[in-house]
Amino acid sequence: MTGIRAGRRTHTVLASADDRGFSSLRHSAPPRAARYALGRQLRRSAPRSALGDWAPPPDRPDVVDQVARSHEGRVDRLVPVRVGRMIASPHAFLRGAATVHAVDFAALPATGITPVVCGDAHLGNFGFYASPERDLVFDLNDFDEAHPGAWEWDLRRPTTSVWVAGRENGAAETACGEAVARCVEEYRLQIAALAEQPLLARSYEHLDVDRLLRTAPGTALRAEIETSARRARRRTGDRALPRITEERDGARRIVAEPPLITRPRPAEAEQLAEALDAYLTTLPPHWAGVVGGYRLVDIAHEVVGVGSVGLRAWVALCEGSSADDVLFLQLKQARRSVVAPFVHGESAWHAHQGQRVVEYQQAVQTVSDPLLGWTSVGDVQYYVRQFRDMKGAITVAGIDVGALVSYAGICGYLLAKGHARTSGASMIAGYLGSGSKVRQALCRFARAYADQTERDHADLVHAVQRGVLPAETGI
Repeated sequence: MTGIRAGRRTHTVLASADDRGFSSLRHSAPPRAARYALGRQLRRSAPRSALGDWAPPPDRPDVVDQVARSHEGRVDRLVPVRVGRMIASPHAFLRGAATVHAVDFAALPATGITPVVCGDAHLGNFGFYASPERDLVFDLNDFDEAHPGAWEWDLRRPTTSVWVAGRENGAAETACGEAVARCVEEYRLQIAALAEQPLLARSYEHLDVDRLLRTAPGTALRAEIETSARRARRRTGDRALPRITEERDGARRIVAEPPLITRPRPAEAEQLAEALDAYLTTLPPHWAGVVGGYRLVDIAHEVVGVGSVGLRAWVALCEGSSADDVLFLQLKQARRSVVAPFVHGESAWHAHQGQRVVEYQQAVQTVSDPLLGWTSVGDVQYYVRQFRDMKGAITVAGIDVGALVSYAGICGYLLAKGHARTSGASMIAGYLGSGSKVRQALCRFARAYADQTERDHADLVHAVQRGVLPAETGI
């Protein structure tokens, strides 16, 4: 894979492996069997049972301080909204705690195999979206923290998310363990299967809705998939037009709903318009021509997500050849990945963080939004994507144990697919092997770190109660 600095450079998947074959057609990659054997050898330096270890170190940074530091550079007036969303529940805290997890996970045993990872693969960051052919697909769908990094970090986050979500749904500990075990086992099986496929073939592997439904026959998860898919298909620009815009003085405008949807100052709006013109230059020629046929008619700031609250996120309404021919674009602020400091230190590896998000998203997803691009407004870097593009998610809150187990397996499969697309699959498969050691270890870890997440959430709630951090709830 590639990083962006002053130019393109080669990403090393494992320091002791010969990756020249992945950067030049004049060199062959090491044989699959050799890479598999190298993965097995890594068990000596990183025993598989050690993946289950978690105990907070004596010098662990204070969680409240970490959350407070993560607010640097965010929009001040939105910080209380972010804190309010994080204190809603332990799982909501987990969703906003990617920085905390990166600090913790970086100190844990790891093999040193570093494909491109999502960096924030909790259950809420898997979802529906439209392929360029307008088919509804399901995949990892949030790449703000994407970066070359330890595959183990990427597997620790969803397994912890599964255990925390299970508890909040009232599941017994044995059921939470079953769901985590399914997630890890599907990851292991898919990594092994994809490692045996040709590189090109594994790059085509994807999960559309029909195939997704076949994974959950006759279960509560199937009903949830069908409901969520119907909602996602309705999330298009033309359907959104009457709901989030209004006619004013003969022009279409996005409806303001402070503090969640606010209007920019005129000078700021002009800067954003110029940035959108620059964004066109990052698109493939065909799509640049298509998007260039639209005209920007309005732009507004909208608060999104949990971890992203306080970062700048703009929604642009563009009109084509008629009033009902609309395109919504989202400009979302991109900052350095929380994974990056633990991979290559304090010196930024990527010259443009929006470009990082786009390129790694395209690397991990089988199909991606064709309008992905990037731009800047002054020192603030953004990536750009379609805003209303059949995006949706499966609602985890309230689903029964069987549905959670099945869904956890789907997430494990998709995580393996993403890692296998960016090399290192044979080494990971060799390390994992065919037994249950990694599954048992990560079940042990997920339970212990779910306990830690609940303690961290309680600490944040207590800090809000003491007035250390401001919070606005219910927004």
